[in-house]
Amino acid sequence: MRVGLLQGTLDLLVLRVLIPGAMHGYAISRRLADLSEGWLSVDEGSLYPCLYRMEKKGWIRSGAGRSENNRKARFYSLTDAGMAQLEVEQQGWLQFQRVVVRILKRA
Repeated sequence: MRVGLLQGTLDLLVLRVLIPGAMHGYAISRRLADLSEGWLSVDEGSLYPCLYRMEKKGWIRSGAGRSENNRKARFYSLTDAGMAQLEVEQQGWLQFQRVVVRILKRA
């Protein structure tokens, strides 16, 4: 079973997986799938618009490079603004999680 992402969640997850260093789009998608043990599958039609939007906002930067199999690839890395946004996104997610749990327990 695959799970759909709530709006805005992909930004949070992508920012988080970029903390260790620059990654190309396919590696980001693969890392999210690995970390979620296959529960999350992010297709190109969702990932690349997210990456472009975050780059436009200054949260990430991109540069040309070579992938593990020596193909040309665009690598994305976190900026200082992206690190600050990650903190905002994480706090928002944690608050959302607390509210959902509260509702599930009381309903």
